[in-house]
Amino acid sequence: MAKDLRPELFNDSFQNWSRYQIPKAQLILTDVPYVLGKDAYASNPAWYVDGDNKNGESDKAGKQFFSSDSEFRPAEFMHFCSKMLVKEPKQKGKSLCMVLFCEFEQQFKFIELGRKYGLNNYINLVFRKDFSAQVLKANMKIVGNYEYGLVLYRDKLPKFNNYGRMIFNCFDWKRDNDTPKVHPTQKPVPLLEQIISIFTDKGDVVIDPCAGSGTTLLAAANLERKAYGFEVNRDFCNATKTKVLAAFRENCLYDQLKK
Repeated sequence: MAKDLRPELFNDSFQNWSRYQIPKAQLILTDVPYVLGKDAYASNPAWYVDGDNKNGESDKAGKQFFSSDSEFRPAEFMHFCSKMLVKEPKQKGKSLCMVLFCEFEQQFKFIELGRKYGLNNYINLVFRKDFSAQVLKANMKIVGNYEYGLVLYRDKLPKFNNYGRMIFNCFDWKRDNDTPKVHPTQKPVPLLEQIISIFTDKGDVVIDPCAGSGTTLLAAANLERKAYGFEVNRDFCNATKTKVLAAFRENCLYDQLKK
């Protein structure tokens, strides 16, 4: 793994992306704030002591994930993301895109905003889990095991590395038992690697404006993409650098020792 492909995480807002003079992205891949307020842990085992509803509610019951959630402005986010993307290429099969993990009802807002900022087309995504935290709620007989997302793109279809095969818009959620858990909404590296492999090539730039745990950056760097991210929360940023992204540094050192 090349030294210059080490991911970069900035403890700053994506609004300030231009001050860092980073290249523009072939792919923006991010998990936007769901803005769930006091229901943030409603479908999370952490609502209960030790993740078991028999133990009663924990101190996270009725709490929001992050104080910054209420400050998230979807229109502002889309405005800056549209600036971070590379220009639409003339040739087919090379176009850019955004991939967003989002709450079900947020999809409609982001589709509307995408059109406002030149991302005129979309593909709905569904991520199917083989588990559901909602089973902890005794009164639920039908429980949710999906997360939702969008592919947003301009006029030409985005780059697809599908090698002639169809890609279904329903992805199996791939568990990640190797990456340290540092964030309550952390996405699994194997799933992110799958998405990045489809929409980018080696050497392409991937940006995560709401980096959180930094797993997008780790996944991109593992695949030899140039990765940049922004995270406003200092604690998450520090944990990501020292625990999650440290895995990439260890792999780099291992590769050097093999030579």
